[in-house]
Amino acid sequence: MADNTRLAALSFSGGMDSTTLAAHYDHQGYDLLLLSFDYGQRHHRELEAARRVAGHYQAEHHVVDLTAVGALMPGSALTDLTVDVPEGHYAADSMRTTVVPNRNAIMANVAVGIASARGAEIVALGIHAGDHAVYPDCRPEFLTALQACVTSALDGFATPVVEAPFIHGTKTDIARRAAELGAPIALSWSCYNGGAAHCGRCGTCVERHEAFTEAGLLDPTEYAGAA
Repeated sequence: MADNTRLAALSFSGGMDSTTLAAHYDHQGYDLLLLSFDYGQRHHRELEAARRVAGHYQAEHHVVDLTAVGALMPGSALTDLTVDVPEGHYAADSMRTTVVPNRNAIMANVAVGIASARGAEIVALGIHAGDHAVYPDCRPEFLTALQACVTSALDGFATPVVEAPFIHGTKTDIARRAAELGAPIALSWSCYNGGAAHCGRCGTCVERHEAFTEAGLLDPTEYAGAA
């Protein structure tokens, strides 16, 4: 890339939110540095989706190996095969089992280090208001604290701005934004079960389908069961 002054580094799962995030910064004219993280997640298939979306945008894409970290974090349905993936809505208490402690903070700080070394203007996260009830590291307070940490940790060095453009929006807002930008949502992957098709029953499948329905948009996702 010839001009790193317009580089945005994204924490990029390959899901609906991060795919829309990529579309958002592509639309703004940034070069994209897409950073995905392999932390031993059950839904490992999202990493292949991330590669496909990166290809769509002809973006630089890397998968950062955090499997050793994930292996030391038992008790989450995302990393521990002895814990069942809960079904239903994110607001339900059962969704607490999908928390991987400090996950977004870990990934964001890795992305910040890479972004600083690469001279990126922005580190972007796809967190949104629909996650606030369950995930502490998806809340506005976390974003504010993260920026303060980044500013202190990189004092005297290239310091990217940490942005989360959807943090006050809903999943339905993201679906609408994806449609406006022509984001390749059909290439993305959300399901926590990681099967051949989206299961249609886990919290993230339910939320994904409801977002398109509430936005009055066609859901391009193939579900194995009723969503």
